[in-house]
Order: sequence, then C-alpha cells, then structure tokens
Amino acid sequence: MITNRAIDTETGGTYAANLYSPGGSMPAIDTLDDFDADARKIYDVLGCLSIERVFDDTKVSEGLDGLKHLLMGGNPDFDGVQYEAWAAEKIESLDGGQRMDAVRKLMYFTPYDSRLKALAYHPPLIRVLETIIGEPVRMFQDMALLKPPRGGREKPWHQDKAYFDFPLETRVVGVWIALDEATAENGCMHLLPGTHRHGPVVHFRRRDWQICDTDILGKQCVVAPLQPGGLLVFDGLIQHGTPRNNSQKRRRAVQFHYAPASAVEASKDQRLKIFGSEGKDVTC
Repeated sequence: MITNRAIDTETGGTYAANLYSPGGSMPAIDTLDDFDADARKIYDVLGCLSIERVFDDTKVSEGLDGLKHLLMGGNPDFDGVQYEAWAAEKIESLDGGQRMDAVRKLMYFTPYDSRLKALAYHPPLIRVLETIIGEPVRMFQDMALLKPPRGGREKPWHQDKAYFDFPLETRVVGVWIALDEATAENGCMHLLPGTHRHGPVVHFRRRDWQICDTDILGKQCVVAPLQPGGLLVFDGLIQHGTPRNNSQKRRRAVQFHYAPASAVEASKDQRLKIFGSEGKDVTC
C-alpha cells in the first residue's frame, strides 16, 4: 500500500508559443575545478552558469535509483511525493518507471536516501557555492521536478526567492542537476540573464504562482541544455522557467537551494509584501 502520496490539484495550462524564445546560449565551464575568478565574474553579471561535467554515470544512476527507491515506498518514513491529478486512482498499479512518469515533484528527500544526499553535499560543489555566497552554506531545500515524455508540465516563469521566507538581501543560489539529457525540446531551463540585478517582480496565480506572461512575452532567453551529470548554478532572483516536454524523452532532474549558514528566515508576510499576496503557502 502506498502511503507517501499527495495529489497536485494544479493541471497547468496553455501558453503562447513565443513565451520561450531562445536567443542565445548559456555560458559554461567544463568542471567545478574550472570555477575561477573569470567564471565567478560571469556568474555575478549573468546570474547563471552551466558546469558541464560534474557527476559521472555511476552517480547519475545512483541518483535515479534513489528517486525510484523512495517512489516505490523503499523508505516508509518518506512522504514527500506529489503525484499528478490524473494518477490519483492508479498509483498502486504502476511500476517504477510508470510511477516516475506520474510524479509532479518530490521534496525534502535527502534525509531519506544517502545517494541523493551525496549529490547535494558533493564537496567540490559546496566549495564553489561557498565562493559564490562568501561564507559557509546550508542546503535548505531539495526537490525534483520530473517531466515525463509527451506532456510533462511547464513550470512558468518565476523567481525562486518569491517562494522562500528570507530577507530580500539574503544570497540564495539554486543548483539544478540533470539526471537525463536536458534539451530545449524536453523542458530544460530557460533563463533571462542579468534579471537577478533587476530586483523582485510581483507574482500572480495563473498556471502556477508565476510572473505574468505579458512581462516575458517577446523577450529572448537563453537555454541551458545539459548532459546527465551536468548542472546549472543560478541566482535566486533570476527570472527563469521550463516549458512543457513535448518530446519522446524523459527529463528528470534534482534541484537544491543553498543560503548562507548564518541566514535567518523572515516572516511570510514580509515576503508577500515584496512578491505579491497571492503567494501564500506556495512551494517552488
């Protein structure tokens, strides 16, 4: 019997074809060891940077095995799975691969699987994050948003800080790790470089809690395709989204967010005053 389930009542929706209009490529370095002063400057200016070779095939497979283990009830204490609404009555009959294609998101899984925890706390990655943030860091959010073939849902344009109860000046860095090849066709990250320096944008409840499409339409973005084991680091205020997966390939990734170890959370009311009152109780 599956007990670790919740159902996502959102169903997504349609959006204009030019909401995701690629106009450039994501700057990239090869490995974490290549994160030098020049790479740091690129990150500070653009708010994002791809690092192409971080985790080998073994670590990628272990990460996928960790997700499957939790989805199949391998740790009965884990209850952080959220399924798509259409799967509500079918979950118990789905095998591992089918069940993964029925998942909208998993959250807060690192305490329950050592393989996933190892990705989040990879020492060379932590060193880069401490360079960016300027002090020891703590990982405060872990999640996976999964896009099955032929219809994995969009995550509309947004700023991650709109979801987190930290003072606006707190430096937050996201890390998005590809477990499958991530392409423009199957829903890789699309970003507007430099928008982290423009400050917060009011979000509204539309297809999700998001930046209004009219603020994004017609703007050229960059895409961040990644091979399995590659990752993207990005600022908590950069405007980004991922389109629907209309391809024949899965797009599975894990995402972690880090803040200074010394950061103190603010009240939800403070966040809502900045990013909009429709954002109560949202999760990224």
